[in-house]
Amino acid sequence: MSSVKQRPNGQWRARYRDSGGKEHARHFELKRDAQRWLDEVTASVVTGMYVDPRAGTALWDDWTAAWVSRQAWAAGTVIAAETALHSVPWRRRAIGQVKPSDVQAWLSAETKRGLAASTMRTRLNYVQMAFRAAVLDKVIPESPAATVKPPRGRRADVAMKILTLEQSAAVLAAAGGFRPFVEVCLFAGLRLGEAAGLQLRDVNFLGRSIQVRRQVQGSSLASTTIVAPKRGSERTVFVPGDLTASLSAHVAAARLTEPDEHLFRTPTGHLFQRNNAGEAWRGIRERVGLAASVTLHTLRHTYASNLIASGCDVVTVQRALGHSQPSITLNTYAHLWPSAEDKTRAATAGLMASIAAPADSPRTQGKKTQVSRASYR
Repeated sequence: MSSVKQRPNGQWRARYRDSGGKEHARHFELKRDAQRWLDEVTASVVTGMYVDPRAGTALWDDWTAAWVSRQAWAAGTVIAAETALHSVPWRRRAIGQVKPSDVQAWLSAETKRGLAASTMRTRLNYVQMAFRAAVLDKVIPESPAATVKPPRGRRADVAMKILTLEQSAAVLAAAGGFRPFVEVCLFAGLRLGEAAGLQLRDVNFLGRSIQVRRQVQGSSLASTTIVAPKRGSERTVFVPGDLTASLSAHVAAARLTEPDEHLFRTPTGHLFQRNNAGEAWRGIRERVGLAASVTLHTLRHTYASNLIASGCDVVTVQRALGHSQPSITLNTYAHLWPSAEDKTRAATAGLMASIAAPADSPRTQGKKTQVSRASYR
């Protein structure tokens, strides 16, 4: 029900009731303005775009906290989302008051503060997800972050670090008791958390394979938890016999006998996580003399690089790394595969060589005949 009526003071009041029976009204100096507003509301109802004017008054912190609590996310994802959602300057403002310029200003300020482009892409992604959810719930009519673009990162072929053979050998030599952990990252491509989550039953010593079934999350002893791997990351990694032999020696030295015992623990008996594993890696890095940009994850990139250099296709590399989709593998490592130009040259060179071989045979034979005739003269 809606209407436009003139008040005793000369103003025009437009009013309507929403589907919940609540009355909404606004006052205008001119009747046509009142009617236009009412027509816009009616059109939004018909098209399904109607949003209660009072719905967007919820504070950003309150609304996003409720939204995060409804998600079936792993603990690490919740932490990442909350970090992103709490980094915005409009935390105590109504969600309906945030403008596209606010989002852009926040993104620019964080970038100028020195945050990496990859970090800002992740944070913007969570902020955009929250706004999209608010639109779906009819809390706001449209997302103010919809058109905001993340900062461009460095090209993968420039930013990605990959160890050389000499550096890999030096890292292993300097790893000490942390060497088996380094080996499963370098020769099986496991992520830090996946390596930390390995148990004795996950290694098939005779079959030369490793099962990735869990991961350790957290950055401190108190926050350490064991959870399922990232979506699509449960997998079997086929590894060389030298790796399983090395792990077998480690198992014997550590006196591991129970299937559910973890392969790797700190000297004090704790599970490895981002903090203590990172500390162990930094010690290795300093002893070898590697740059600070070379992280433990660089070992995984080195593993992927070797697979690609050995001729493995995208799907093979995807499965070995535990990516949920081949597109993720391509987006990350496309620069490592031979380019179309390289493939074209190699294929054509092979064709030329194949054609040249039989074509050269008669010419060679003819030359031999001429030489032979000359010798008879």
